[in-house]
Amino acid sequence: MGAVNLARVDERLIHGQVMLTLSQRDGVNSIFVVDDVVAKDKFMKDLYKSAGSRTGQKTIVMTEEKCKFYWDEFKFKEYSAILITKTVTGIYNLVKHGVPIKDLNIGGIAKKGDDDILVTKSVYLNKADALKLKELNEEYGVENIYFQATPSSSSSSLADVLKQFGL
Repeated sequence: MGAVNLARVDERLIHGQVMLTLSQRDGVNSIFVVDDVVAKDKFMKDLYKSAGSRTGQKTIVMTEEKCKFYWDEFKFKEYSAILITKTVTGIYNLVKHGVPIKDLNIGGIAKKGDDDILVTKSVYLNKADALKLKELNEEYGVENIYFQATPSSSSSSLADVLKQFGL
């Protein structure tokens, strides 16, 4: 049976030194990019697969539904993956479906709406996403949720971020 070694939310998906460093974590042998838009665009899919292959890891690009199916039917085979989505909602949907995640890194989310607040140097969140992260932690066993743009930068805990929303 496979496993999610690390889940990450980052709008840029695979990029530069961040993925190169993260892909060298003990046990990682693949990168799963889960994004409906990228998975349905052959050019973008090939681009992300190529970028991921530069890390030395097998890179699989799939839609959210395909990821759910791949878990249900194959339990991710023998892959020990870094699973990346662009949004908190993407990770939330996968975990609620049953994909087990213990470690979740929130890396980079840009401001999209007036209700988004800057919670770390590289992450904007709204209260709805903060509540989703709280639920993942408290009800779905995602034990370690932290905010860190790059492996060398300082990190913030979920508890620190939730305080900013009065949660």
